[in-house]
Amino acid sequence: MVSMSSAPVIVVAAVAIVRDAAVLTVRKRGTSRFMLVGGKLEPGERARDAALRETLEEVGLHLRDVRLLGEFVSDAANEPGHELHSTVFIGDTDAEPVAQGEIAELRWTPFDGHPDDLAPMLEHDVLPLLRQDPEAHHPEP
Repeated sequence: MVSMSSAPVIVVAAVAIVRDAAVLTVRKRGTSRFMLVGGKLEPGERARDAALRETLEEVGLHLRDVRLLGEFVSDAANEPGHELHSTVFIGDTDAEPVAQGEIAELRWTPFDGHPDDLAPMLEHDVLPLLRQDPEAHHPEP
């Protein structure tokens, strides 16, 4: 990932949990934008491990496996003036997510025809890839 500016950088890992041409999105307490499940890496933690840990902490889902969707650089949704470096994985589950921890709300956001309250990285990077990825419509377990 190449930095877009000299803005402070936030490094995160996230998971696009997909089901029926929709992706699970969450809104954290005190924020207005919906984003993927995920968060900051702990010291020495690998991106994949952080994504799986955050998924369990934020929505109570223990994913068996995920695959890399991509790495992205964007403006941070909730930290003005910061740049977000995201490693995003894709996965699926039949279990139902439950908002917990810092999550105020969750919803399944359709790949197309979605509301305009999404984080920039989700809107401009992840959703276009999910629309083009046949496995995103029915990912393998």
